[in-house]
Amino acid sequence: MSSDPLGDDAIAAGAARLLPTLVDDVVRLSRIASVAAPGSPPGPLLEAHDEVVALLRRAGVEQIDQILLDGMTAPTIVADVPGPPGAPTVLMYTHYDVVPAGDEALWSSPPYEPVVTDDRVVGRGVADSKANIAAMIGALELYGTKPPVTLRFVLEGHEEFGSVFEEHPPASPETYAADAIVIADVGNVRPGQPTLTIGLRGSVTVTVEARTLGSDKHSGQFGGAAPDARTALVRALAALHDDQGALVVPGLRRDPWTGSTYSDDEFRELGEVLDGVPLVGDGDLGSRIWSGPAVTIIGFDAPPTTAPLNAVASSAKAVLNLRVHPAQPAQEAGEALTTFLRGLKPFGIELDVQVGEAGNGILAATGGPAFRAAERALRVAWGAEPGTMALGGSIPIVMSFHEAQPAAEKILFGASDGYCNMHGPDERLLIDELERTVVAMATFWRELAATKES
Repeated sequence: MSSDPLGDDAIAAGAARLLPTLVDDVVRLSRIASVAAPGSPPGPLLEAHDEVVALLRRAGVEQIDQILLDGMTAPTIVADVPGPPGAPTVLMYTHYDVVPAGDEALWSSPPYEPVVTDDRVVGRGVADSKANIAAMIGALELYGTKPPVTLRFVLEGHEEFGSVFEEHPPASPETYAADAIVIADVGNVRPGQPTLTIGLRGSVTVTVEARTLGSDKHSGQFGGAAPDARTALVRALAALHDDQGALVVPGLRRDPWTGSTYSDDEFRELGEVLDGVPLVGDGDLGSRIWSGPAVTIIGFDAPPTTAPLNAVASSAKAVLNLRVHPAQPAQEAGEALTTFLRGLKPFGIELDVQVGEAGNGILAATGGPAFRAAERALRVAWGAEPGTMALGGSIPIVMSFHEAQPAAEKILFGASDGYCNMHGPDERLLIDELERTVVAMATFWRELAATKES
């Protein structure tokens, strides 16, 4: 094939023809337990790296380099495919590492032995994010390595647990120069509904501690007058929310969400909320989980219930995770939470509050040529009008790319969906979503190239 743009019918037919091979690619990649967590064996991660390189070679890619920094187990793959002179440049990003399988007893089949049925593949990493690697390979093969845009593939092996690679884009911005950066580590709000992710919440860690006594004291002898640090801390933490569970901390940005979202019933199902237990907070669901803040207690020092102590606690500490509106600086939000906690003084007790690690979110620009090209591509691929969504979690590499290339449009879409159970047992990929993602990627390249020509 040439770099002449393919029509809709040719792209659809080509994706259907390639689909059995691409499913096999996903299965083969997902048999590799490519976990990058500290202490994990390096062999599987390096095996996955080699398998991805082999797929790029199969697709005809000649220029394949790597980035391996101190502290990284496996290299980040950087592969280049030239387009026609003057064509836009698109950076395509995803990752080949996976989270651990967790409790294998919760899986209906062994997590690293992917099971293929008529409509899906079940196994660790099939959706997050080995399907996106296969989709990129398929889209490239449709053009016979002569795409209508210049492509740079950046395929990482440390995304799930973070690494020094996140520091590389700001330190070497020229490596990531592009008109558009596609982050294929997300997916549709639900199967069959094409969705572009336009926002990622920031994240801040805040530590709060109460100290009341020189040492723990017997609760029978001192309880009732000696101030219990755990009780004071619990009282302070309870003051963060009102009776409906809405966050009451001033200075935290929240905006209504107007894009695609889940219904309350869908969210209850996805969150496995128990019958009779209400959802918390107020306002629209999207602003609670995407365009507004949330505080979660992620650590609390206390004796376990299996080994209680009859003692008045002399100190108590909690670690909070604050999720931040995509456009609010994380440090600013962390300071707002810190100011609120310091002002509480439960029972007159001063709290020691410290802001820890803070990472900004991002609110991607919409309306640019790449965004419009992506909307058209998703419309063609799914045959439906695309919507927008955000993610309550962070993808740090997106912020790194934005710092390195602020003018490049950030486009987030991929082969997963809101029901794929990524990071959980029985993670699954819908084969139809994989096929449509191939169509969307190939069409996006064509549509973006056309904006340069017009």
